[in-house]
Amino acid sequence: MSKPALRAFVVVAAALVLAGCSGDEKSVSDGKTPEEVMELAATTLDETSGVTLSLSSEGLPDGKTVLKAADGIGTHAPAFDGTITVVLAGTDFNVPIVAVDDKVFAQIPLTPGWSEVDPEDYGAPDPAQLMSTEAGFSALLTATDGVEEGDTVRGGEDNKEVLTEYTGTVPGDTVKNVIPSASGEFDATYTVTSDGELREAVLNGVFYPDTEPMTYSIGFDEYTTEKEITAP
Repeated sequence: MSKPALRAFVVVAAALVLAGCSGDEKSVSDGKTPEEVMELAATTLDETSGVTLSLSSEGLPDGKTVLKAADGIGTHAPAFDGTITVVLAGTDFNVPIVAVDDKVFAQIPLTPGWSEVDPEDYGAPDPAQLMSTEAGFSALLTATDGVEEGDTVRGGEDNKEVLTEYTGTVPGDTVKNVIPSASGEFDATYTVTSDGELREAVLNGVFYPDTEPMTYSIGFDEYTTEKEITAP
């Protein structure tokens, strides 16, 4: 390649890179207040048919029966099909769960088949209700006080998504819908895509009685997921 051609190629390539980077400045917050973004993210979650959910934890208390992790599909039936990990007597148990029609079924370790259970016995909510439009994850967004917009960055698969971070506080009475034993005020950090999808919610506070604050992180992906979930 001749020098003039090489210079032309470099100029064109640079222009394309700059054009691609210009999208980084666009976010869901354009023209919206942080509170309006929370409303949009809540509506987007409420209106989708279903999502894949993943929950992880940090700083779990010792000596308690607690929810450690969860993965599965939540729909607006409402219903949930997946697995939760609970800590019981210091040991992790992975428990397949199906929640539908106001009932929760689990494959309890060392017990054959499915059993109907009360999830509060394991420090967990009814997983199906996490998709409730009135008391599920979307309710956290609209109940958040003092919402402030943070940085906008690229993320997701191949960095194709424009993600904006928002922070605020959530009353314990609202967080109880996620973890029934929660109390006090919780610090919340939300990551929202440019098209209004809640991608992650991180909550820090006292989830279990007589314990120090800890953190739960909930991931949301594959919006518009459709799955018919039935009792086992």
